[in-house]
Amino acid sequence: MTHLPIMHRPQFEAFVLSLPSATIVHQWRDDSVAKVGGKIFCLLDRDPGEIWLKVSDMSYDLMVDMDGIRPAPYFARAGWVAISHESALSEDDIRAYITEAHRLVSGKLGKRLRSELGL
Repeated sequence: MTHLPIMHRPQFEAFVLSLPSATIVHQWRDDSVAKVGGKIFCLLDRDPGEIWLKVSDMSYDLMVDMDGIRPAPYFARAGWVAISHESALSEDDIRAYITEAHRLVSGKLGKRLRSELGL
């Protein structure tokens, strides 16, 4: 089974950091956790090698029925999915979902914070 390049930490972090006002912290089991305005929008769970991210309600309903995608543990109630290297999503698809997760989470930040962050 081949791993998508974005599943590797350097590529994942470089892409996340290209998004406006995004930051990376290493926490929990040394996962790469992406935040905007202090709020998590996606993470790279290094073991088992999944990207967890916030998706829209419609995307959640569709995605959890796809092979290689499951409700993200602990985060599913907030509309998060876990995408494994076994999913049929391309790297471009995953990048688009990460970008959308950033948009969804940054859009819920307060007006003042969004302004301070240039969002």
